[in-house]
Amino acid sequence: MDSGKEGVASAPTSPESRRTRSNGKGKTIAEAAPPSVTIVSTKATPLPKGGWKKGVAILDFILRLGAIGSAMGAAAIMGNNEQILPFFTQFFQFHVQWDDFPMFQFFVFANGAAVVFLILSLPFSIVCIVRPFAAGPRLLLVIIDIFMLALVMAAASAAAAVVYLAHNGSQDANWIAICQQFTDFCQVTSEAVVASFVAAVFLICLIVLSSVALKRG
Repeated sequence: MDSGKEGVASAPTSPESRRTRSNGKGKTIAEAAPPSVTIVSTKATPLPKGGWKKGVAILDFILRLGAIGSAMGAAAIMGNNEQILPFFTQFFQFHVQWDDFPMFQFFVFANGAAVVFLILSLPFSIVCIVRPFAAGPRLLLVIIDIFMLALVMAAASAAAAVVYLAHNGSQDANWIAICQQFTDFCQVTSEAVVASFVAAVFLICLIVLSSVALKRG
């Protein structure tokens, strides 16, 4: 009898069995920690405000360097242009030089002045890169570029008219085409005029860029 009672020994109750009995329905209540949730944002990161203006300012600086190089090349090419024909007479030597023509003198002066003012404008262009929202330096650049564009276009147009007459002459005015003899001089002069018009194109791009940046400021 004692052995039978010992056989019916109560086994130690586990926490799970206690929770089962305490539930009263024979079901185990699982107490698990809630899983961690990772939130992924699909919203695009906004670009820094004024970033496009900084890009415009950098492009302005690059175009300004291009305009300086073109105008400097035009002035240098024209300022060193001369030709002496290999034949001469007892009283005449056939020699032509750029300063024999007042229009070419104005051409060299205008392109040289444009180079000086464009170099002086470089610090203001750097300020626009550092401070994209600064309207004062950009407005000053627009004013300088407009004046330099007018000056360079006037010089290039006047020189182009002289080059045209040098190549073709004028029967009505009895002007002969000197380029039939001074071929090298006319070729170099044409190259200088083309370089000056390239500088004018750079200046037009600069004015458009600065105007857009000011309008959207």
